[in-house]
Amino acid sequence: MIALPLEEFPVPLRTRPLPVPSRSLTRRGLFAASGGLGAASLLAACGAGGDEAEGTGGASGSFSFLDERDQQEVRLASVPGTVVAFTGLAAALYDYGVEVAAVFGPTTLADGSPDIQAGRMPVEGLQVLGNAWGEFDMERFAQLNPELIVSHYYEGFDLWFVPEERLEEVEALAPGIGIEVSEPTIDEIIDRHAALAEALGADLTSAENAAGVERFEAAATAMHDVAMESGISAGRNLKAVAVGAWPDGLYVANPPTFNVLAKCVALGADFVVPENPDQNGYWELLSWENIDKYEADAIFLDVRTGNIAPETLLADHPTWAALPAVEAGQVYGWNGEPVYSHIGGAVELERITEGLSAAQPLG
Repeated sequence: MIALPLEEFPVPLRTRPLPVPSRSLTRRGLFAASGGLGAASLLAACGAGGDEAEGTGGASGSFSFLDERDQQEVRLASVPGTVVAFTGLAAALYDYGVEVAAVFGPTTLADGSPDIQAGRMPVEGLQVLGNAWGEFDMERFAQLNPELIVSHYYEGFDLWFVPEERLEEVEALAPGIGIEVSEPTIDEIIDRHAALAEALGADLTSAENAAGVERFEAAATAMHDVAMESGISAGRNLKAVAVGAWPDGLYVANPPTFNVLAKCVALGADFVVPENPDQNGYWELLSWENIDKYEADAIFLDVRTGNIAPETLLADHPTWAALPAVEAGQVYGWNGEPVYSHIGGAVELERITEGLSAAQPLG
């Protein structure tokens, strides 16, 4: 397993737009994917525990789930009761009805409110082993007597947000599972999270989970409908651009490398594709003097922690205030790191659909 040493990051990850690999890192693509109209839903297919299931488990019995880092099954004699998870993954499990013993990764902001990656989890009283890149409290982790640790897996990294120098020690205390989020479509990634939740005891046939699937599918349908109404065939030809705002400039997102944007494009939305994305294909960085390079009727501004707030952009960057979409009040939100549950996916599709529906062509 190739993993990136922490010293490759000269500043903490949370001071830069994500996904942000090291300058020296090359990999297939962080959050790369596209998706069709329908959700390839394990829930809709009546569960993930069949002969071709990704994982098995329940309230009793053994546990088995594929670790996508090395494509090896992690097998336990019983379903683990003490699970530690990366915050974003824990938030997805929570949406399916599974709570974990502790989390690590961006969980709370300075004022104690939830980070966006915490999703719908109640963060009050939540055991947090580390709230930022490089933080992981080994002593508290050991005291939990963990039975399993789960996180996302990106090619070139190992367990996301587990410090590389602590990985061996961590996995000596509990087996680890990584869920691949570099390559699959958002539908496939959501299904993997649902499968893990089921293996940990979730009832995917419950009314709540069925409603989550329906909401995701309805959100995809609504996105498709709005995209068609905004397109050339409808005489509107609405052009959108997704960006991140950071002190060093405006980052223009490359839709194919962000699975939520790729899903929107597959459903018919028209997003700017930057001409000169970085070596890993995620963003094109524009200086604040040149942020008008691409024409767009609607701007989707990254809502993740660390991005410059809209009111600060207006006050500090005249070139931002002068953009036609900004002048027209057509600035909306998007999230490059969705919670990978059906509800989480629906929330992000709904967020973008709402903006596309409200915006008007400016040409």
